[in-house]
Amino acid sequence: MEQLFILDSITKYNELMGFETRHPLVAVVDLSTTRGDEYPDETVFDYRVYALFLKQTYCGDITYGRQTYDYQEGTVTSFAPGQVVRVKRRPDYKPNALGLLFHPDLIRGTSLGRNIGRYSFFDYSSREALHLSDEEKGIFRDCLKNIEMELERPIDTHSKQLICRNIELLLDYCMRFYDRQFITRHEANHDVLTRFEQELNAYFSGNRAEREGLPSVKYFAERCFLSPNYFGDLVKKETGRSPQEFIQGKIIDLAKDELLGTDKSVAEIAYSLGFQYSQHFNRYFKRGVGMTPTEYRKAEA
Repeated sequence: MEQLFILDSITKYNELMGFETRHPLVAVVDLSTTRGDEYPDETVFDYRVYALFLKQTYCGDITYGRQTYDYQEGTVTSFAPGQVVRVKRRPDYKPNALGLLFHPDLIRGTSLGRNIGRYSFFDYSSREALHLSDEEKGIFRDCLKNIEMELERPIDTHSKQLICRNIELLLDYCMRFYDRQFITRHEANHDVLTRFEQELNAYFSGNRAEREGLPSVKYFAERCFLSPNYFGDLVKKETGRSPQEFIQGKIIDLAKDELLGTDKSVAEIAYSLGFQYSQHFNRYFKRGVGMTPTEYRKAEA
């Protein structure tokens, strides 16, 4: 039977895992020294803190939502407040991972707090763990050591700033490592782009847009079996354009074809493309083309 643990403070996490709390808002942990193997084989963690773990051995299946994490030796997984993670351990499981956990209160009012949204990998899920080379593992461990050194010092007026800067450095390195991973997985990424294009064409080939409205990035991400953030970053890095820009481009192209190739009214074209109101379509088209649909039809006639 699954056991639920709500991780809403660093102190609670440390008590659960058998670690000493050196700072109430941040912790660097070595899971090989934990008593975590005493817990049930199936566990649910409700994260209310940020966490990154460098896995140093295979432990079993970890799922977020309906998908299983690509969580082998030498991978980094990251979790953000609000994520619920299920862990199913192997019978011979022995914890062996290095981790960083920090509470949102730690970064309030800091550069890291203002920029935490740019670290989109916190919202990656399913088969999207970060795979590190040996050199990258060394950099990850060094960053953790720098944070740990600060935690070993008595807290003073400089502690928060220095800890947050070192966390920010680690997250910046993870961004670099993910960029490298996107490049080295180019062939797999190309398959995602092909699937995206196929799904985009299929959405507008029938009357689905008229029935269900304009499609979202989330819709196409799910059909590519990726989280919206990972899907968006992949498409952007591969093409230089965001998925939303691809969707907008498709809609504009279809609208132009309808305006010049049919006698449909602007309102009919708008509804067929998924717009609830023709006024919305007019504004959308003008932002993309520089003129209204009626003006475009007259200019190109």
